[in-house]
Formats: sequence, structure tokens, C-alpha cells
Amino acid sequence: MTATASVRPYRPADAPALDDICIRTAHNGRDSRPVYADPAILPAVFAAPYVHLEPDLAFVLDDGRGRAVGYILGTADTARFAGEFRTKWLPRVADRYPAPQAPPADRTPDEVMAGLLHDPERMVVPELAAYPAHLHIDLLPDWQGRGHGRTLMRTFWRALRERGVPAVHLVMATANTPARAFYDRLGFHEITAAGLDPADVTCLGRTTEEETSRS
Repeated sequence: MTATASVRPYRPADAPALDDICIRTAHNGRDSRPVYADPAILPAVFAAPYVHLEPDLAFVLDDGRGRAVGYILGTADTARFAGEFRTKWLPRVADRYPAPQAPPADRTPDEVMAGLLHDPERMVVPELAAYPAHLHIDLLPDWQGRGHGRTLMRTFWRALRERGVPAVHLVMATANTPARAFYDRLGFHEITAAGLDPADVTCLGRTTEEETSRS
């Protein structure tokens, strides 16, 4: 019998798979391993803290054999999450990934990520206050373009609605144009935020209601 992929809640045993998915999709949607000396810093910033601090808002795409091949995770309250990131998550990884000493213009890719790790307050952007939740979604390349991303999104929106959260945002690499097309189809719209360079990153937001039909 052919296994059928499905979305299910995150389980602690999924953690290594989520780290791997993050690493293999984190460089503008592509594999980050050729870019970073220690690509494990990427899930330390963008995946592991979410399943540690807010596991009830983490969902995986299961390939039907128990293996996670995609995920969506995030927080219902970005301001609270940033505070807990500093007090509860950062102490767990700061020794492995110390704060960079070089000025921003001179940092290696690994040091850029370490700078993000040590600055969780960067997540609290005034222009995004009306979108208190935020998310990260990633799927392995072989599982993209098959409707699974939309299913993950719907699962996450439903979980936010159950918590009374009206809107969600994400911050994406502007260079990741396939991801932008996906978010546009789901009804996300661009939000201008002072202090963020649109050449590097783009802020998008939407309500947590189900999307209307789009081509």
C-alpha cells in the first residue's frame, strides 16, 4: 500500500528532521550547507526555539512513514516569544554560538546568524503589532508544489483562530521569489517596516481566516 502524506502535530522525535529541513531550505529556499561553516546555527535561530518554547503551534508534514518532510511553526504572541527566547532559549545555545564581535559589515554568514540569535528583540517590529503571531514554513524540495504548504498553512491558521489570534506575519528573504509567489496566492500582503531593508527581507501579513479561492 502506498503511504499517504499528512499533516500532524510535532513530536519531540521529529526534532532532528526539522533541523535538517531548516538547513536544507534556509538559504533563500535552497540548501544552506555550501554557505555556512556550521549550518546548524540556522535551526538554532529559526526552528528549534519554536518547538522548545511553543510546541503546540508546531506541525509537520509526515511522509506517511513517520518521517517529517516539512513543517510549519511559530508563535501566537511575538512580543512574549521574543522575551522567552532571551530568557529561556538563548542560554541553552549561547556558548555554542557566541555573539559576534565583528561589525555587521564585516561578518561572515555564520556571524550574521549569530547576531540574529543574540538579538531576539529584532522580532518585535512596531508596524507588525496588528499581526501578533508569526510563522516559519519549510518543505523539502521534493514535497513542494504539491499542495502540502497550503495544508500546513490552514492547520496553523486554525490553531491561531482557536487561540483568538486575528492575524499573523512572516519575514522572508526578498530573493526567495518562489516563496513570495506562494504567499501571494494565500492572500498575504506586504507590510512596510522602518528599519528593515526591503532589498534583504520582506514583511508579509494576513488574517488567520481561511483564504479565498485564488488561482
